[in-house]
Amino acid sequence: MPEAIWNGQVVALASATETKVVEGNIYFPPGTVRQEFLRPNSSHTTCAWKGLASYYDLEVDGKTNRQAAWYYPDPKPEAAQIKGFIAFWKGVEVRP
Repeated sequence: MPEAIWNGQVVALASATETKVVEGNIYFPPGTVRQEFLRPNSSHTTCAWKGLASYYDLEVDGKTNRQAAWYYPDPKPEAAQIKGFIAFWKGVEVRP
């Protein structure tokens, strides 16, 4: 089962059939991510084919990892399959 771990906590856990892999990143459905660890971040970036990405900070046991998670709330049609799905980086260990 794919999982994302940061600061000793599992922040996301899903079955392989629930996740999507795009450009080598595992995207987790929102319902498989522990929402209590997510904090909205006002940052955005743009991908030429996926569209505008939004970010979350991760906050676990008093530590914050800024912009450690991203998602596409309204992706371009080519990336519709990852709408709202969440991916991780910046030291978050993602195990397939």
